[in-house]
Amino acid sequence: MPFEIITEFSNEITLGLFAIITSAIAGILGFGGGMLLIAIMPSFLPAAVIIPIHGIVQLASNGSRVALSINHVAWPLLPAFLIGSAIGLALFSTLLLNISADYIPLAIGSYILLNLWSKPFANAMKRFESFYIIGALQTGLSLIVGATGPLTNNILLKKLQNKDQIIATGAVFMSISHLAKIVVFGFIGFQLGQYLLTVIIMSLGAILGSFIGSKMRKKVDNKLYLNLIKYLLSLLAIKMIMTLFIAQ
Repeated sequence: MPFEIITEFSNEITLGLFAIITSAIAGILGFGGGMLLIAIMPSFLPAAVIIPIHGIVQLASNGSRVALSINHVAWPLLPAFLIGSAIGLALFSTLLLNISADYIPLAIGSYILLNLWSKPFANAMKRFESFYIIGALQTGLSLIVGATGPLTNNILLKKLQNKDQIIATGAVFMSISHLAKIVVFGFIGFQLGQYLLTVIIMSLGAILGSFIGSKMRKKVDNKLYLNLIKYLLSLLAIKMIMTLFIAQ
């Protein structure tokens, strides 16, 4: 009987395990888990439901990460991000059905690499870089590409110097973006229906992963973390760019 249950719900259980692993990664590093998960999901789910289900699961992942690290959140950064998110939501929700997302990864990847490694570019961007703009882009683009965490981590890495602050504040920002995405997809008619069990199992897995990641994060040295996240963001940006050319 237990084997029959596992066989019947193999997809749901497998996605739940991936949710644990990817959420744990995000709990340690503050990013990457959502992008890994959304890359895995097309093997198990129809394309039309991936972004809304991913949004619900990531809300569980980031929300639980906030609850586990709430004392480390840099709350003064929140108002500007909220205002920007509202603007991005209004703008991109009107474009959701008409915009091509093909070149968005190229733009994000190039921006991250130049910001991390080109001092002239980074200095020039300081005049325009703000949490209003990041909020608009992260929340707006999340409607289309699903996972936009690296945008936030890129600026938080420059504004904050403590790994717990970076991860906790980034989790708050991502929770806002995913909640907004869920509202928009609900408004345009997305129905959970037959995917309710999948969402429940994956969300529980994401919460467990956040707990595991928060415990493991305490063992990572702060200076090592700051260097590690810089190189991992760079690798992720290169992957975004290369994916576009490989697809062609």
